[in-house]
Amino acid sequence: MANFVLQVPSIIRLRSFTVSASSSSNGLGSSSGGGGGPVIVELPLDKIRRPLMRTRSNDASKVQQLMDSISEIGLQVPIDVLEVDGVYYGFSGCHRYEAHQRLGLPTIRCKVRRGTKETLR
Repeated sequence: MANFVLQVPSIIRLRSFTVSASSSSNGLGSSSGGGGGPVIVELPLDKIRRPLMRTRSNDASKVQQLMDSISEIGLQVPIDVLEVDGVYYGFSGCHRYEAHQRLGLPTIRCKVRRGTKETLR
C-alpha cells in the first residue's frame, strides 16, 4: 500500500489529507517482476542501502533547506529506490535522505522499482 499526501489550498491555509492506494497485496507489484511499474511506499531509512554514500558528500546548505522544507510541508518528491531480491538500494535523493536522517525521521517516501542483480552492475 502506498500513501500520498494531497494538499489543497484553502482561503486561510493549506489543508492536507492522506490518500492510500495499492497495486497488489504486497504493495510492490507482481512477484514475477513483469508488468507493474514503480510504486510509492514509505520505507524505513535503515532498510535502504546507499552504495554511493562513501564516494560523495552532500551540500550542507541544501540539506538544511530540505530539512526546513520537510519540517514545514513534508517531503514533496519521493527518492528513487531499486528493489533487488528484497533489498532496497538508493541511488538518488541523497540530500533528501540525509535531511530525513538529520531530522530523526524513521521512514522516507520512495518510488520503488524492481530490478535484478544485473541491474546493479
